[in-house]
Amino acid sequence: MNKFFRVLIAGWGAKKLGGGCLTTIIVFIAIYYALGTCNRPAEPARQGTGMTAPAPVPVHSTVSIH
Repeated sequence: MNKFFRVLIAGWGAKKLGGGCLTTIIVFIAIYYALGTCNRPAEPARQGTGMTAPAPVPVHSTVSIH
């Protein structure tokens, strides 16, 4: 999101939700941070999480010899 619009939306939200001076600043920072992180692309899944795939189960076939 464009930083200018992030500031406008966070400022408007802080004005509506903030009670005093300190809470308005805290609400502004929280909304600004939330708007900055909400449209970041997701990180790819980690490789090597320590989990391994289960061992393959051997398949036995019965062969009848005539």
